[in-house]
Amino acid sequence: MQNHLGKFDTFGVHSFLMQDNVAAFRDYLSLEKNYSAHTVQAYLDDVCFFSAYLLAEFDTDDLTAVNYSQIRSWIVSLVDAGIANTSVNRKISSLKSFYKFLLKAKQIAASPLLKHKALKTPKKIQVPFSEKELDAVLHQIHYPDGFDGLRDKLVIDLFYTTGIRRTELIHLKVADVSDNAIKVLGKRNKERIIPILPIISQQINTYLLERANIEVIKDAAYFFLSQKGVKLNDSFVYRLINNYFSNVSEKVKKSPHILRHTFATHLLNNGADINSVKELLGHSSLASTQVYTHSSLAELKKVYGNAHPRSRQ
Repeated sequence: MQNHLGKFDTFGVHSFLMQDNVAAFRDYLSLEKNYSAHTVQAYLDDVCFFSAYLLAEFDTDDLTAVNYSQIRSWIVSLVDAGIANTSVNRKISSLKSFYKFLLKAKQIAASPLLKHKALKTPKKIQVPFSEKELDAVLHQIHYPDGFDGLRDKLVIDLFYTTGIRRTELIHLKVADVSDNAIKVLGKRNKERIIPILPIISQQINTYLLERANIEVIKDAAYFFLSQKGVKLNDSFVYRLINNYFSNVSEKVKKSPHILRHTFATHLLNNGADINSVKELLGHSSLASTQVYTHSSLAELKKVYGNAHPRSRQ
């Protein structure tokens, strides 16, 4: 087995994952919590890494007999290894979920993480694109002729007018797209319907006509394809957004998530109800949507300052 901060060898991973509790935890995340395969694997990896640390430092692999001092020792080792607090918090979150599951399954009497407080992390300010930047990227820059240009512009416009996540766009199916709405499969396999504007519907029809001319389509069910007829991947979509917005914006971060942030911010700035924005974004709680309100509050403050009589005294 390699260093406990690195990856396991094949035998180590296999033998650990065969333990009943971890196998049951995997099924719980997949079947009861409806987490994606990617999310489930991330949780299991975090628990595996902790198990490796226990074995290396405390000569035990009994996860049901862990105490908080052992977990704290692991946290210190992660921080000393240069792992960011945000990443450490994510690993601890996975561990918390595991011990909550063991508690629910009556495998332990109390979670060793009951009184744990997350490490402090700097607040990330997600700066949305301005309406001027969106207008420039949609109407002032040159897109390639033919299929690539039609697809690229539609990807940007769909992000901006629907607020969908990158993975939701990549997995969008042809059957999920109609003249006035798209059906999106979001986190925890939760479906939602997002209306689309008439101008987007026109772009979709034009794109589909050009898409039909691809000689060999391997992933026919998927809406967005490459020239080779396969569905797009995460890195392709990220590069697409970053490359086009680099022509119109000097912002440090130019990503699909910033476009999602822009969608929410522009709606709120223009008077949209926050509960409606919550539903469009597919958030499970209002708290998740409220992170987008700082920009709309700044806009409201500016309007208020210009309009209220007392501001002129």
